[in-house]
Amino acid sequence: MRAVVYDAIGAIPDVREVPAPNAPDGGVVVRVHATGLCRSDWHAWAGHDEIALPHVPGHELAGVISEVGAGVEKWPVGDSVTVPFVCGCGRCEWCLRGDAQVCPHQRQPGFTHWGSFAEYVALHAADTNLVAIPRSVSFEAAASLGCRFATAYRGLVGRARLAEGEWVTVVGAGGVGLSAVMIAKALGARVVAVDRNPGALGVAGSLGADHVLEADGRDIPAAVHELTGGGSHVAVDAVGGELTSSDAIHSLRRRGRHVQIGLLPPVGGHPRVPMARVIAWELDVLGSHGMSAVDYPGMLALVESGALNPERLIERVIDLDEAARMLPVFDQAAPAGMTMIDPQRRADPAAPCRRAERL
Repeated sequence: MRAVVYDAIGAIPDVREVPAPNAPDGGVVVRVHATGLCRSDWHAWAGHDEIALPHVPGHELAGVISEVGAGVEKWPVGDSVTVPFVCGCGRCEWCLRGDAQVCPHQRQPGFTHWGSFAEYVALHAADTNLVAIPRSVSFEAAASLGCRFATAYRGLVGRARLAEGEWVTVVGAGGVGLSAVMIAKALGARVVAVDRNPGALGVAGSLGADHVLEADGRDIPAAVHELTGGGSHVAVDAVGGELTSSDAIHSLRRRGRHVQIGLLPPVGGHPRVPMARVIAWELDVLGSHGMSAVDYPGMLALVESGALNPERLIERVIDLDEAARMLPVFDQAAPAGMTMIDPQRRADPAAPCRRAERL
């Protein structure tokens, strides 16, 4: 099969022929029709995660089951499926109570094993982790649910317990941040979106954000407090940086809830978090690490009802060759939406990037 591969941390990836995977016991092989290019893939490439080399990235995906391993009971060849980026073992106490996203034996395509920037990917514990794709949902939209939408949904619903009418400040209007804007609006919340990219803020506004703030050196927390009459009830750092995390926390009102979604890699030690404000105002600081398959029905119900339309965030669909070129510079990009990869698509310089479409 063709796959995006890199041989060392920070090395330039290329597209090459590699052996296709076999279905593991309890797992399946999926023919990948869509996989997202995400900042987390860049983090692994840059050395912020432990990975074995050579490596194939890619962790948010959708496709069709092409092979079924021994012991799989629920999934035949030919089913259209997606999967959370955290795959639980299906046997531990956390998986058995529906919290596979924190399974101590978890596997993650694109991190613990070869991922979905390839024509085929192996997935483990299929009966625990696979999610059927409704006929009304495209492969690209389904792939977007596995990381960015699922993480934002879990962060707002499962962790922050967002209520209708509350204020939410979303710092970062990339894929996760825009997903959070859409989900918050679908749940009846009021949203302030913050970003340094005016184009991304324009998209946030078109998706329903009540206010947008450009991070151009102004005092973001002060602006949020003024707009919301005392601070937001919930804040989300969808970027992952000391400044963005601090701005989100300081944007909260007393007894507010902060959700840290963006990864905070240690730079010169552990990241600095404004704990004095957390203690004095009794703020809740919550992590959100994806979402287990058993929690997908609530999110899919919003999609099928039309209240949530993830396809609106898909900016373009590219091939594997373009994905290999984009991965090393993804931290420098300012996307106003999601980039999806179709591994079955061969490079054609004359062909325009296509929009999402169910195959």
